[in-house]
Amino acid sequence: MSPDLAKISGGKKFMWDGDLYDTREQASGAAQSYQGEGFEARIEEEGGKFLVYTRRTVSQVTATTQ
Repeated sequence: MSPDLAKISGGKKFMWDGDLYDTREQASGAAQSYQGEGFEARIEEEGGKFLVYTRRTVSQVTATTQ
């Protein structure tokens, strides 16, 4: 199995976290952990395994001048 490294959902790009989870509950626990760190998370099922895709939104842009 070689899952997609990135997926588009709702016009937003999500990146696979690199782990394969045996159950939806395991994937859900990982997704909740990511959400606690400020990420958006999506769970996908593929080939009987569960994958977590995440994305972090930019919360602050800092401009510098030279």
